[in-house]
Amino acid sequence: MRNRGAWLFLLLALAAPARAQVLNYDNVFEQPTLTGDWGGARTRLEERGIQLGADEIVDVLGNPQGGARQGAIFEGRFEVFANVDLAKSLDWSGAIFHVNAYQIHGQGLTSHDIGNLVTVSNIESTSATRIFDLWLQQSLFDDAVSVRVGQLAADDEFFASQYAPLFINSTFGWPSIMGINLPSGGPAYPVARPGARVKVAVSPQLSLMTGVFSGDPRVDDSGFDFHMNGDVFAISELAYSMTMFELPGTMKLGAWIHTGTFLDQRYDAAHVSLADPASSGVPATHRGDYGGYFILDQLLWRRNGTSDSGLGGFFRAGGDPSDRDLIEFHMDGGLTYAGPFGRDNDTIGLGMSFEQVSATQRDLTTDFRGFTGLPVPAPDFESALEISYQAQLASWWIVQPDVQWIIHPGGRVLNRTNPLTGLGADAVVLGLRTAASL
Repeated sequence: MRNRGAWLFLLLALAAPARAQVLNYDNVFEQPTLTGDWGGARTRLEERGIQLGADEIVDVLGNPQGGARQGAIFEGRFEVFANVDLAKSLDWSGAIFHVNAYQIHGQGLTSHDIGNLVTVSNIESTSATRIFDLWLQQSLFDDAVSVRVGQLAADDEFFASQYAPLFINSTFGWPSIMGINLPSGGPAYPVARPGARVKVAVSPQLSLMTGVFSGDPRVDDSGFDFHMNGDVFAISELAYSMTMFELPGTMKLGAWIHTGTFLDQRYDAAHVSLADPASSGVPATHRGDYGGYFILDQLLWRRNGTSDSGLGGFFRAGGDPSDRDLIEFHMDGGLTYAGPFGRDNDTIGLGMSFEQVSATQRDLTTDFRGFTGLPVPAPDFESALEISYQAQLASWWIVQPDVQWIIHPGGRVLNRTNPLTGLGADAVVLGLRTAASL
């Protein structure tokens, strides 16, 4: 019932300016959004610096092979948003206000059927209606500096590749060394956090971006996560734009630190293995966590008549300490091609990821074998291979068939309660995504 009420509220809020408008089906595929110009109201608002909109993403995914069990799911995410150019609306030069909210519905294939570490859909989450971003941005010194303050999501800007957003698997967005290791996944979808971000253009080619966010692990279902317990997540990223073989590319170097408390992956407070029957069973704690990463985006071949469209490639890698993190190393990469089969607005791509389970987890498994004599499989890694085709059927509508192969779902991480079961076979995921801008 709560979801139905939220749906009704959001849909009425969206439809209110458009009730008097009759949809012209002859032009519907030519307009930039499904609901059109709302009888001219949309244009008038945008002239005043106010952009209102909504979109819906729907995934239908199934794993006919592998995983903990076979199944199929439907999931979706409805979003409403507002962007306000305060220079136009209030004569406040260089200022922008942004807010958006999500209504997440359906059931995730990872949590329901596969049981892998990284969700096979980047919209998968617990069903909820919540505020996400809520921030004010100020540009200074002819846009050389921008400051953003409010409720922010680090994955909007940090550790992001230019070419990876095509893919549906969440590993190509906020990577596992963040999403799995940080408390409640860190400041990223589906929960933003109070924080601030500063971006400085040092030169036309070089920029530095730094963000500081609340490190509180608590999650508020409403999305108003203004919790502060003193813990902080801080991240910095240096980006350099370059030209290689007369084609544009970008290199990024990043580092992050979290001041919270993290559990040891092998020992209790007395430095006794958690696999030892004499152990307290309560992991030792570590103050703080940290890591670093590298990203390379490169256009490899340019389509005639374009400046930055064609065949692009990306590579990302990052790591963090093994003693306090389940995943110690993340790597992904892929190729995307814009304009296949003569369809200028379509994109096709192939991506692959690798999540290395920590060496400390492997040591714990060795300890467990020694104490129990059970032939427990050693944890190793989880990988995803994804092939995706995004077809632009209208400026407001995309349809995206998708195939994924999930290798070693769950990374064979030790389950001390039931160590010889729950190891799903490699999973094949078949899916279809559709998204519409309303």
